[in-house]
Amino acid sequence: MSSPRIGPNAVTRVAEVLVERFGVQHMAAIFGRAGLSHYVDALPTQMIDEAEVIHLHAELRATLDASAARDVLREAGRRTGDYLLAHRIPRPVQGLLKCLPSALAARVLLAAITRHAWTFAGSGRFEVIGHTPVRVSISGNPLARAVHADAPQCDYYAATFERLFCALVSRSSTVVETCCEAAGAAACVFEVRWPRVAAGALAAAVSPEEHRAVAQ
Repeated sequence: MSSPRIGPNAVTRVAEVLVERFGVQHMAAIFGRAGLSHYVDALPTQMIDEAEVIHLHAELRATLDASAARDVLREAGRRTGDYLLAHRIPRPVQGLLKCLPSALAARVLLAAITRHAWTFAGSGRFEVIGHTPVRVSISGNPLARAVHADAPQCDYYAATFERLFCALVSRSSTVVETCCEAAGAAACVFEVRWPRVAAGALAAAVSPEEHRAVAQ
């Protein structure tokens, strides 16, 4: 039976950020201690064993101070979102989502994320557990495995989700991990919020001329 696998972005984007912020030698040292020296000169382009991702993220936290490690993982997550927008989500679909009301766009996006959860959650289980506000969970989260902390640690996932919601649902979207297995929770839970425009406020924002144009 093959080992659970995760998309290469969880490694490649971390490498990019490390090189930019600390240099190639520092990146190579971290990858070497994580047992990933074979990726230093040729980053992966296919799905990889989730154990490799777990080892890299663990070594990152062991090498850098907590704040720096979280910053690197958050930027790597944001870049993963950029990659998905550029290469995995068709432009026509993106255009459609941007035209939909935010709540409906969120449901469509969540359905797509759920269908492709196997590419990022590995052996974990992704689930939508709420819509107002949007709440999703990853139970058995591989990136929280063997991590022990007092606060949520899954900045990589939070930043990836936030980038997608900002681009496709609302530019003001924020994603906060409210519960984390690394801090003793039963699952890692991420809450997505964006400003909701009340119907009355939306109507008030439309000019009388626009009302007449619609009526005609």
